[in-house]
Parts: sequence; C-alpha cells; structure tokens
Amino acid sequence: MLFLYNAGICLYTLLITLVSLKNKKAAQWLNGRKGILERIESSIDKNKRYAWFHFASLGEFEQGRSVLEKLKADYPGTSIVITFFSPSGYEIRKNYALADHVFYLPIDTRYNARKFVSLINPTIAVFTKYEYWYHYFEALHDHKTPHYIISGIFRKDQAFFKWYGSLHRKMLSWVSHVFVQNKESRELLGLIGIKQVTVSGDTRFDRVEFNAKNPIKIKAIEEFCESAPVFIGGSTWPDDEKIISNLVLMYPRWKFIIAPHEVNTARIEGIEKQFPNSVKLSSIQKQEIEIQTNETPQVLIIDSIGLLSSIYQYGHIAYIGGGFGVGIHNTLEAAAFGLPLIFGPNYSTFIEAVELIKNGSAFSVNDSKELNTQMELLSKVENRIKSGSTAREYVSSHTGATKSFLDYIYKKGFN
Repeated sequence: MLFLYNAGICLYTLLITLVSLKNKKAAQWLNGRKGILERIESSIDKNKRYAWFHFASLGEFEQGRSVLEKLKADYPGTSIVITFFSPSGYEIRKNYALADHVFYLPIDTRYNARKFVSLINPTIAVFTKYEYWYHYFEALHDHKTPHYIISGIFRKDQAFFKWYGSLHRKMLSWVSHVFVQNKESRELLGLIGIKQVTVSGDTRFDRVEFNAKNPIKIKAIEEFCESAPVFIGGSTWPDDEKIISNLVLMYPRWKFIIAPHEVNTARIEGIEKQFPNSVKLSSIQKQEIEIQTNETPQVLIIDSIGLLSSIYQYGHIAYIGGGFGVGIHNTLEAAAFGLPLIFGPNYSTFIEAVELIKNGSAFSVNDSKELNTQMELLSKVENRIKSGSTAREYVSSHTGATKSFLDYIYKKGFN
C-alpha cells in the first residue's frame, strides 16, 4: 500500500507539472516548492523550536486561525511556522503577521518529511480538518512531536473505513489526539480502534463569531450602501449570478453586492455584462467612478479578495454561491452577522447548511423562480429579522472548540 501511495504522490506531481504549462495555480504550486527545503534551511532559526500549523488552503486557515491566534496571545513568545498545500492559501497569507515563517508544504516524500521536521523541530503540530500525509505523520511520530487534528470530520465512505484503508488507519494511529466536530466522527473512529478522540466542535464557529464582533469597516462599501437594504452574493459562480441578476430590476430600492469566488479579469468583465448598472469596488476606492446618468449604480462588484467576511456586516440577505456546482461555500460568516441565507441545491454534505435549513434561517433554491419567491418573503423585515436572529443564535451556540483544544494541550504542559 505504501508503494501505491508513493507512486500516487509521484503521479500527482507529474500531472501538476504538465498542467502548470497552462494553469497559473498549478505553476504557483510547482514553483513554490522548487528548492523549498534549501530555502527553509537558510531562513529558519535552528536554535528555536516552532509550533507548526498546517492548512490545506485559505478556508482551512480561517478555520484554524482562532486556535493559532489564541495560542499566540496566551504564549506571545511562541515561534510559529505555517505551511500550506494550496497556492490559494499561501499566496494570500504568506505575509501573515503572527507567523515567523510561512512555507509551501514540501511534497510528501520520506526524505522531505524527515528533513522538514528536523529543521523546524516542532513543539507541536496542528493539522486542520482533512489533511493527512503519511510521511509527515510518521516523521512527527518518530520525532515524538505531539500531533493534533482539529475540526476533524469523518464519514463512512472515506478510505479509513474501507478494506483497503490500512495505510490511512496507520496514519491516524500516529496522531496524538483527534478533535472532531461531531459524535458520528468519534463513533466511526472508534470502530477502527482510534480512541484518542474528543468531540470539541468546529473552530470555524469561534472564528466567525469573533469576526462578526470585530468587523473591519470598509468606507467605500458603507458609502455605496447608504441606508438601502442590501443583498449580498458571496463566493458566487456564473450560475449563481445569472439568477441573482433577475432580482435587480425587480427590487430597485435594494442594493446588490456581488463578491465572486474567483477574481480575475475575465470573471469581473463577465459580471459587469451580467449587471449593467454596476460599479467595481476598485473604481470606488480609486475615485474613478464616472456616472453617465443620474442613476446611482445599484450593484457593487467586489474585484479583490479577502473582504467578504467583513462585507457581510452591511447586508440584510446573503446568497451563498457554489450550490449549482460541487457544493456551497462558507455559510457561517454570513450567519454570524445574523443574515438569513439562500443557496443552491448542492448543500447536503455541509452539516451546518442542513441544520440552518432545519431551523428556518436558510433556504435552498433550484432556479430563479424559487429565488424570487424567497426574496419576496425575506424582503419583509419581520421575516428577515426572525431568520437572521436564528442564524446568529445557531453560530453562538456552537462556539467553544478553540477553548476545548487549547485547554487540552495546556494541561499537557505546552510551553
């Protein structure tokens, strides 16, 4: 099985190399790892030991961020190394202020893993949610580094629980403790002999609640919204924007903010065509708006990244994108601000989305007609307040995962 795993790593790297000829993200993934161990060795302080946090991508970073920041606040002298698997995490957070170093994770080979672990000499290693790498887990175990998974979520269709999953089960046996989101995950792990498990919940709830209580003010957006009710399309894709565009003419009193999942020239130009009476955030910020008529733009297009979690503070209804594709994006950021939620039909694998629908704070739509129906209902203030309050209460009632994890490692004698 290990042979197949190693072969899979080699094949994946080869495919990335081929795709990188035409794909920017693949090129970043590959180039970011060229000479990575040499760069780490030349920049790391060999007299320090580091708390190592690894994240797959930006979403996992935000998920584990509350743990990292509280740990740093409690122990300011802690040196921190962050690694990312994906360019979407590394490129955005490579200058993150609380980390001493931010790197791409070297490709998971036995040599790379053991060299990396020996270089940073970690006091602890914290992996968030889904990242499982055989050679790194083995290296941490052999190095006797306390190694934790936080916000873990397990399903019976995963390799850990299949007849061919012996290698995956071995990986989990090397983890010091697994902090999972729900009882079902703990029960599944128990079936394969993994007993070092605590149900602590999802650290995302802690992060989004903190963000909702400490939002970053964005003057340009405040001025755009003025006193109008605001519909926010967050992390949208073309299929989402198509049905949202039908609402603009129907609700002239409302302002609309579209924050697409991907920000590039082609996408922004496509959204501008979809929403003629629109303006880009960058144009407002650079004071480049030239209104050709007396009509103020009704739609604001967010053509930069990293702002969405704060933009929700200006909203009254949030539409979460991705539901007409592989699955919806982050619902909790908007729910924490007390916004009723709408999204497409592909949400069933997201526990919080299912629960938000059950408690009446979220609504799924299959087409523009159903979106129009939900908009008609939620345009009434009393309906918005009721659903939005339930959403906020849902987030507040699920916080505490960060404290649960940190209490555990502090009792173990973290220093």
